[in-house]
Amino acid sequence: MALGACALALLAACASAPGDHRPMVSVSLPSQQVDEATRLRWLDRVSWGANASSDAQLARRGLSLWMRDQLNPRPAPLPPAAQAQIDAMEISRVPLDQLVTGLEAQRKAADALPDEDQKKAARQEYQQHLNTLVREAQQRFVLRALYSPNQLQEQMTWFWMNHFNVNLRKDNIRAMVGDYEDSAIRPHALGRFRDLLGATLHHPAMLRYLDNAQNAANRINENYARELMELHTLGVGSGYTQGDVQELARVLTGVGVTNQPLDAPPPNVRPNLRGDYVRKGLFEFNPNRHDYGPKTLLGQPIQSRGLAEADEALDRLARAPATARFISRKLAVYFVSDDPPQALVDRMAAAFTRSDGDIAVTLKALFESPEFSASLGRKFRDPVHYVMAGVRLAYDDRVATNVNPMLGWINRMGEQLYGHETPDGYPLNEAAWASAGQMNTRFEIARAIGANGAVLFRADDKAPLEKPAFPPLADSRAVRTMQGSMSADTREALAQAKNPQEWNTFLLASPELMRR
Repeated sequence: MALGACALALLAACASAPGDHRPMVSVSLPSQQVDEATRLRWLDRVSWGANASSDAQLARRGLSLWMRDQLNPRPAPLPPAAQAQIDAMEISRVPLDQLVTGLEAQRKAADALPDEDQKKAARQEYQQHLNTLVREAQQRFVLRALYSPNQLQEQMTWFWMNHFNVNLRKDNIRAMVGDYEDSAIRPHALGRFRDLLGATLHHPAMLRYLDNAQNAANRINENYARELMELHTLGVGSGYTQGDVQELARVLTGVGVTNQPLDAPPPNVRPNLRGDYVRKGLFEFNPNRHDYGPKTLLGQPIQSRGLAEADEALDRLARAPATARFISRKLAVYFVSDDPPQALVDRMAAAFTRSDGDIAVTLKALFESPEFSASLGRKFRDPVHYVMAGVRLAYDDRVATNVNPMLGWINRMGEQLYGHETPDGYPLNEAAWASAGQMNTRFEIARAIGANGAVLFRADDKAPLEKPAFPPLADSRAVRTMQGSMSADTREALAQAKNPQEWNTFLLASPELMRR
């Protein structure tokens, strides 16, 4: 039997991750039996929140195999009731280029109406269409976070959406953000950082948000170039100069978004540059807008020409030692501590560099570390994590038919999905989310989930609530296990609850449930 087990382990180690050419990433964890309390702590950190069904799955697989599954996600269907909601969305049915060009036609038609009242109504309809599209993207994110078996992939999708932040209130990004998450971020969330970086550069949501669509020779816009270095790769204080920002902005001239209909011919490009023109969907590289002069970035000349200059620059940024340190520290802040040990960051940065920016390999170094294990149960939940964890614990794998209340709870705590105004994304530290006002709001949300959670299971806001309108949290095996490690104060508060709704509220508002 031992020989057979070894053979299986070797086969698993040599297997390739689906859709990838690298070996499958496995995590070496202690081989001794992991107790239920430890499993729940891992789930609370690696997934969007522990619940009874995910704990049962982890127990069947064992921690090492479950973590291997998470680091190498295979296509996994959502529950049919969740997938049906996603399939019905316009963002799921209409390709981005068709969606945006259709909206642009709608906007122009509204502007052309001669009657002012009709024009006002048509413009409001256009804005409502944009609002519907961004609401669909938010709903889709929540459904996937709640019910996807690939919980780490969903966590990392949120992490990278925050890292490569775009804001829904700018231009027509409301129409683009769902595709940005689905096609630029999610496929690369556990892949190579360089591929992720390139996907964000080629997406119209990023180019619109950071104004590179306006960046042209003799009319330089440095916004994207600056954030690409400061926030996306090297980090502040890494040694790049204002001159590097200016040179990178020149590299990125002509990289933009087309406003032309899908069947429009290419622009009139000078004959010697026509071969450089690129259009893929809404992405466009227009040689007429590109600065073809010589450039030097980070002390080395750019050797390429045209759009290839951007690829060369991204290669250089993605492989810089400063980028390995910056990304590794940010991942450690997300998964371990607001002030992670430097030794852990150094080991992660070494793994990042050694693997040419493989995100899963970098996370392997994190998950195998004693620092990660020691931190379990201590990382403060930001609002999105708090709401997701509460609903997952309260209702397990029962599929919500209306996640809009959850979006409202998240908005009340100040972390609206895709709503952060500035490119730096939402803060990941406890100080940003632990104010007295925030705690009061969390208590109200704990009461909403614990006493009135049936709002998630009615078709619309006017439909009657099912009875009882609260989840049976005290009956959950996961909750019973959690109670064993709760403080005396929390257990005393639970014992004083007058009814199940109040018991649920006290549990969800407890200090232990604020952390993961």
